[in-house]
Amino acid sequence: MGYRKEVRKNKFEKGGDSMTNIALYNGILMPEIGFGTWKAPTGKVTVEAVKAAIECGYTHIDCAAIYGNEKEVGLGIKESNVDRKNLFITSKLWNDVRGYQETIDAFNQTLSDLQLDYLDLYLIHWPRPVKYHDNYIEKNIESWKAMEDLYKQGKIKAIGVSNFKVHHMEEIMENCEIKPMVNQIEFHPSCLEKEIRDFCKKEDIVVTGYSPLANGKVFECKELVEFSEKYGVSIAQLCIRYALQHNVIPLVKSVTKERIKANLNVNFVISDEDMEKIDKITTCGGSYKDSDNILF
Repeated sequence: MGYRKEVRKNKFEKGGDSMTNIALYNGILMPEIGFGTWKAPTGKVTVEAVKAAIECGYTHIDCAAIYGNEKEVGLGIKESNVDRKNLFITSKLWNDVRGYQETIDAFNQTLSDLQLDYLDLYLIHWPRPVKYHDNYIEKNIESWKAMEDLYKQGKIKAIGVSNFKVHHMEEIMENCEIKPMVNQIEFHPSCLEKEIRDFCKKEDIVVTGYSPLANGKVFECKELVEFSEKYGVSIAQLCIRYALQHNVIPLVKSVTKERIKANLNVNFVISDEDMEKIDKITTCGGSYKDSDNILF
């Protein structure tokens, strides 16, 4: 199955292109570029960055309890004075929480911190945290059932996972009523996660990609410098477009308004030949976190 797309004009965008939305298998629309808040500091900087992102045209905001800044993200959303129904807000269940009631409590805390009545997407952040390493399948299923119930109650519009390998997704799917709608993984040149993406495509699970700039390593890649010059775009714009053409929703980060705005300006196409060349780049590295053996 391929991803279904629908174009919807972003009402808050100041004269830019229309935002394309990816339809999840339950029909919920997810904007194809997200604004990430990982490592955004607590305090006014994050509040202003979220407000700037929404003003520039982002309607998809990605956050997580472990980032420690959900109160600031929520305040930025509130101060942007946009209609909540026109935003897509994601958060994640952190690794120190598993179990049915524990998951509901953590979810409610996130809602309180964000000052929201519901989430558009809620994810299990990592599949096998060290705290639950030996019984992670059982504990993940307990948390997943809580998320299914929150979904049925309308408190979450979509549910999914993050950093899940194929076997982790299969373990959930063998024991669930509602299969994951999204898997968020690291994605950038040199970190393609093709096996996971192929599985998600087959199962109609949408992939979102964090660290599309490889935590800055893409700026040191000679080949990407050459491609950015060829297309007359920044390296960041090139990597965002690269993710989109691989059917991955990139989650881009910045606290600088000019860069926030520029990262949406990706209305160009990388040729198939150049996509194949970028696929072969190996110098950008990756975080190399093994989700079967993480230590947090």
